[in-house]
Amino acid sequence: MNEQLRLHDKLFIGGEWVASLDGEMVDSIDPSTGVPWAKVQFGGTADVDRAVAAANEALRGPWSRMSVYERAGILRRFASLYEQHTSELATLESRDNGRPIRETRPDIGAHSQWYHYYAGLADKIDGRMIPVDPSMHVYTTRVPVGVVGAIVPWNAPLLLSAWKIGPALAAGCTVVLKPAETTSVTALVMAKIAEAAGLPKGVLNVVPGHGKTNGAHLVAHPDVHKISFTGDHRTAQAIMKSAAGTLKRLSFENGGKSPHIIFDDADIPSAMNAATHAAFMACGQSCALGSRLLVHEPIYRQVVEELGRRAGRVKVGMPLEEGTQMGPQASAQQLEKTLRYVAIGRDEGAKLVAGGKRLGGDEFRGGYFVEPTVFSDVNNDMRIAQEEIFGPVCSVIPFKTEEDAVAIANGTQYGLTAGIWSQNVGRAHRVANQIQAGTVWVNTYRYLRWNIPYGGFKVSGLGRENGPEALDAYLETRSTIMSLGGSYADAYAS
Repeated sequence: MNEQLRLHDKLFIGGEWVASLDGEMVDSIDPSTGVPWAKVQFGGTADVDRAVAAANEALRGPWSRMSVYERAGILRRFASLYEQHTSELATLESRDNGRPIRETRPDIGAHSQWYHYYAGLADKIDGRMIPVDPSMHVYTTRVPVGVVGAIVPWNAPLLLSAWKIGPALAAGCTVVLKPAETTSVTALVMAKIAEAAGLPKGVLNVVPGHGKTNGAHLVAHPDVHKISFTGDHRTAQAIMKSAAGTLKRLSFENGGKSPHIIFDDADIPSAMNAATHAAFMACGQSCALGSRLLVHEPIYRQVVEELGRRAGRVKVGMPLEEGTQMGPQASAQQLEKTLRYVAIGRDEGAKLVAGGKRLGGDEFRGGYFVEPTVFSDVNNDMRIAQEEIFGPVCSVIPFKTEEDAVAIANGTQYGLTAGIWSQNVGRAHRVANQIQAGTVWVNTYRYLRWNIPYGGFKVSGLGRENGPEALDAYLETRSTIMSLGGSYADAYAS
């Protein structure tokens, strides 16, 4: 069946829908079929310049002159309208990146809570009085950092946009959003919601485009004051180098290789439910994936056998079908990467317990589907234990002691999230306190909320998103020192 391509032929700049000056029309590929389902206007460097200029004009103009209550009101109105579009946005995101509708619908249904939360914080940004001596009045104020370049990835584009736009607007900043090349449709639809909510012109600008051109130009732009980026740590390192010339403020969330630890005293059925979900949620394309399953030796074979069985019963299928539990990889490149790591795991001597193959035939219509994959007999030096695959590949690693588990857990360059399963409260606290990760879940996994800080240690990131801590990345502190004495002594009087 030939489907009419959805057309998005304008950029959202300065509150207007405008044609690109130096961009191109690009196909958006449906990963479940491997064929285009939409065409999107990409911007170029000249369009980035226009968006940055519009953001700066809004920063100096209506947005900065509004009271915090007015800004909060607009954010709340946007949140309410966003929630009304949950069904549409969920369908579009599933088309864009292949994540099953059973995941995108509840995920996107909660996004409005992030915007409501930061609307509630907009009028709680205050400074402090600093007592020095009676002749001086000293206080601090917290002011917007300025224009924010927000660069989001393809795996959860709308969620991660909320994590950046919410605190940025609450702080009084303006934003130029650069969505991932393969998932730009939802960002443009979100811009229409922002327009309908009455966001002043230039406060939010959306310019899809190639990372190597307009993404790089946004990072290096002298009139952009901060970059908030989610993606690979190597890209973050390149951003740091490019931003050094202007000393831009930076915050990063760069992925992980999360240890998911099961002790022999755990509630095994619950731990297995979590281990399976943590390995294969979001088509295996999550920075918080529990991709290293560390299992206490007394229960190791039991867990491996059960995880292999559960992997085999995960229903892989078309993302918009309600019964689908795992969709395709988001792109042909990601499929190739996942299959390459399966081959690496075999070559390294790990035992393939389940999956490992691309799914084809009429049922999958040429899409980028791969089986949920489990490797056992993995040691922590293997590449499949050290490198972020970003696919549904779980490496099961045995450990002997509590100390052994901690050493393996911390034995990568990453430090984003971790999970611990134990009914021993003392052990749970001891291990959690030693894990080098920004988030540690105990007897649960991937519990994310708008008011819980999220970010990474080591190469997994810089700064925190969510919670009141996220506002810090979008604010500068000014100290004002005022003399109450009315005179200044002559330091050079004879």
